[in-house]
Amino acid sequence: MIYFACRGRGGERCFLLGICCLIHYAGCRFPFLHRFPGFGDIDALPLAVDNRVRRGAKIASLLLSFSPQTIKLMNWLQQQDPEIWETIQAEATRQQDGLEMIASENYTSLAVMQAAGSVLTNKYAEGYPGRRYYGGCEHVDVTESLAIERAKKLFGAEEANVQPHAGSQANTAVYLSCLEPGDSVLGLDLAQGGHLTHGMKLNISGRLYNFHSYGVDKENHRLDFDQIAKLAREHKPKLIVAGASAYPREIPHDRFAEIANDVGAKLMVDMAHYAGLVASGQHNSPVPYADYVTTTTHKTLRGPRSGLILCKKDHLKLVNRNVFPGTQGGPLMHIVAAKAVCFAEAMTPAFKEYGKSLVTNAKALAETLMAAGLPLVSGGTDNHLMLVDVTALGLGGKKAEAVLEECGITVNMNMIPFDERKPMDPSGIRIGTPALTTRGMGTDEMKKIGGWIHQALSNSDDASRHQSIRNEIRELCKNFPVPAGDHATA
Repeated sequence: MIYFACRGRGGERCFLLGICCLIHYAGCRFPFLHRFPGFGDIDALPLAVDNRVRRGAKIASLLLSFSPQTIKLMNWLQQQDPEIWETIQAEATRQQDGLEMIASENYTSLAVMQAAGSVLTNKYAEGYPGRRYYGGCEHVDVTESLAIERAKKLFGAEEANVQPHAGSQANTAVYLSCLEPGDSVLGLDLAQGGHLTHGMKLNISGRLYNFHSYGVDKENHRLDFDQIAKLAREHKPKLIVAGASAYPREIPHDRFAEIANDVGAKLMVDMAHYAGLVASGQHNSPVPYADYVTTTTHKTLRGPRSGLILCKKDHLKLVNRNVFPGTQGGPLMHIVAAKAVCFAEAMTPAFKEYGKSLVTNAKALAETLMAAGLPLVSGGTDNHLMLVDVTALGLGGKKAEAVLEECGITVNMNMIPFDERKPMDPSGIRIGTPALTTRGMGTDEMKKIGGWIHQALSNSDDASRHQSIRNEIRELCKNFPVPAGDHATA
C-alpha cells in the first residue's frame, strides 16, 4: 500500500508520504488518536506543516479507502500499455516540475479526477433524466439531476443543461436555440480578446451567422461601449455575445444588457474564463442580466474539461433540444459526475478563498511585471489573466513563449489589441494565475516568478541564465505539489 502513496521522485518525498500513510492507518485502527490534530480532519493539520506532508496525508487517506480491485487497476495501464503510461507519467512530471501559467489551465481535485475515471464512462444515456432512450439509467439519472441542481444553486440560475462536451458546443447549442442561418450577431473581435466561437470566419459561428465584431478602446484597451451601442443600432442583431478569452478586466454585464434591451436583442454571456470568479464572488454575475450564460467547467472552476449552459426557464426546452439531439448524442456521464463534484466544491468557503487569492495573485504578478518595465494591455488586471506586450523587449510572442518554456514557465503567445504582427507570431503573451494558486502559491511567489519572467525575456538568448532559472523553479515547485499529481494513472 505504501508503495502507491510513495510513488514519486526523491527519498525525502517518499519517506514523508510513507509516514503519512502509516499515521493515517494508525488513526483508522486506533480511534482514540483522532483527538490529535490531523486525524479525522487532515485540513486541521497545523499551518506550519510542510505542504508535502499535508498533500501526502490526503493522498494516503484516499489510497487507504481504495478496495483491492481499485488498487489493482492502478497498475493495469502500466502493464497493458506502457507507452501510454509513460506519456502520462512524463506529463505528470512536467506539471509538477514547472509553472503552469496558461490562463485557461488548472488542476482538478482528486475527487473530480476519481469521478471522471469512474465506471460511469461505460453508460450510454441519450436523453434527459426520466426521459432516456436507453434502459438502466436509474443511477445516472440521479447523477445528472444532482449536477443540474448544483449548477443552478451555485450560479443562482433558473435552469441548467450539464451535457455540453465543451464550451464551444455550449455556445453552438445556444446559437441554434435563438438564431437562424444568416442572422445578425455582435461578438468580441478575436484579435482583441474574443473567442473562435464569437464569430471567427473559419469557425461554425462565423460560417452560419452574420457576425459583426466590436472591440476595445484604442487608448485604454477597455471595452468600447460607444462602439458596441453604435454597431447594435446599425445592425439590429438578434443576439449580442459578451465574454472573452483574453480580456484582463471585469466585464460589466449590465451595460451589455442595456444595449441588448435597446435594440430588442437577446444576450448571451460566455463566462468560460471567469466562471470561478463569479462563483467565488470576485466578479459580477451575468445570470441576472443574460438570457443565456455559457461556460467551460475547467479553467477557474477547476472541474473536468467540459461545458455548461445556464438559461431562463422559458429557453430551456429549445436549449435542451439543441444540445440533444441537435448537436450531440449521448452525454459523457463520467464527466457529468465530475461536473457535479466540481459544482459542490465551488460552493465551499475554501473555494471562495481560492477565488480571492486568484485575483490577489494576478494583481501582484501584474504589478511586478509592470514595475520591471513590461507593458500590460489595459495597464493591469481585474481577474486571473494579463496580456504582456513583449515587443518592448524586441521579442515576438512566439519567441517569448519558447524562452519561458525553456525556463519551465508555460504561457501562450497571444494577439494584443490592434496588433500589427501575424497571429502565429503576435506581439504578446497571455499569462494566468489559476493553476499556481491551486498549488497554494501566494503573492511572495508571484513576485519571485515575475522577476524570473523579466530576467528570462530580457536575456532571451542566454541559455545559461535560462538553466539557472529552470533550476530555481524546480526547487520552488517541490514545496507546492500538484493536486492529484501522484495519482496520474489512478
